[in-house]
Amino acid sequence: MSVGFRVFNKRKLPTPEVVKALGELPSANVADVMNRLNSLPASTRLQGPRLAGPVSGVALTVQVSAGDNLAIHKALNMAQEGDVIIVSNGGAQTQALMGEVMFSYAKFKKVAAIVFDGPIRDLDSLDHLDLPVYATGTRPGGPMKQGPGQINVPISFEGCVVSPGDVVLADNDGVVIVPRADAEAVLAAGQALSEKDQAKVAAANDGTLDRSWVDAALAKAGCEIIDAAHE
Repeated sequence: MSVGFRVFNKRKLPTPEVVKALGELPSANVADVMNRLNSLPASTRLQGPRLAGPVSGVALTVQVSAGDNLAIHKALNMAQEGDVIIVSNGGAQTQALMGEVMFSYAKFKKVAAIVFDGPIRDLDSLDHLDLPVYATGTRPGGPMKQGPGQINVPISFEGCVVSPGDVVLADNDGVVIVPRADAEAVLAAGQALSEKDQAKVAAANDGTLDRSWVDAALAKAGCEIIDAAHE
């Protein structure tokens, strides 16, 4: 039986226009319009230089055995321009899953970003490659190359499910997953929220932001406001 060790060559894809437009929004706004869900855990963080702006691409999902990158090599061969290779090794921290040689080839393939739930190595190479890489950290010891593994199957990052063809949005705050079937609706809602947030930032900068909601929310929740010092 091939379950656990198989490669699906095809994905259902979102439209390029939606992918590009989502890449113009902050990840925070997009996460908020999805009921503040669908963001990857804080342990999966940007490695290397800060980004000049958000990046977006289509998920090429990889599930590997802990510390093994054979299927990741296959995914690199399959990757198309603008893909985000997103890898789950079950959260294992035992081995670095990728290093400079593979990063360099990913850059050649014009991969938009790479995301891991484990460590990487050759961190210094990311200073000049201009390739966004998200991982849990670094570790010198390299990976095994014997399998098993799967490509273009649903994977999970601490409960956040990523399916092949989903839109992956990444910036300096982290990574958000937009389900392919919901991408257009999320885009519209994210654009509207982003406009409102920009207006709030402007009001905060000039001191005109309405903060009356804070006391109203405290009162509604039953908080007692006492006009005296604590004894």
